[in-house]
Amino acid sequence: MSISIAIETALQDDVRGLVAQLNDHLLPLSPPEFQFKMTVEQMAGADTSVFVARDAAGRPVGMGALKVHSAALGEVKRMFTLPEIRGQRVGSALLAAIVALAQEKHLSMLMLETGTGPGFDGAHRLYSRSGFVARGPFLDYPGSAWSAFFEMSLSVPQPA
Repeated sequence: MSISIAIETALQDDVRGLVAQLNDHLLPLSPPEFQFKMTVEQMAGADTSVFVARDAAGRPVGMGALKVHSAALGEVKRMFTLPEIRGQRVGSALLAAIVALAQEKHLSMLMLETGTGPGFDGAHRLYSRSGFVARGPFLDYPGSAWSAFFEMSLSVPQPA
């Protein structure tokens, strides 16, 4: 599948639609109080960069975001690919774009929270395959059986 990935605003109608599909997908997988969603308005904040994957026809088929919490810490948020394109490495390409931007911003650590259970097996494989390792809760996330946490230490390029 030919895709393009670019930083876009989450406030576009088709990206809002993708966020709505992600929210619908997550709804049956864990209790609402353990779904730490960002709204499209939050995703449009200055601290967040939203990557959108589009197919050759320009249809959004996946997304992911980098939220910067501090000069050192970034968080991967809102990773999602349409069910019909899963397995075609779109999620890997989105995650690679997020990691690259985090490195450009000289962040030293990327973290993420995701769900647990069979509905999240693919996400866990993606994060592990991409170099993330399991860790405990971070920031204000509560520890629970509904959440899994991952981190990736980034090598920060030294100034020349």
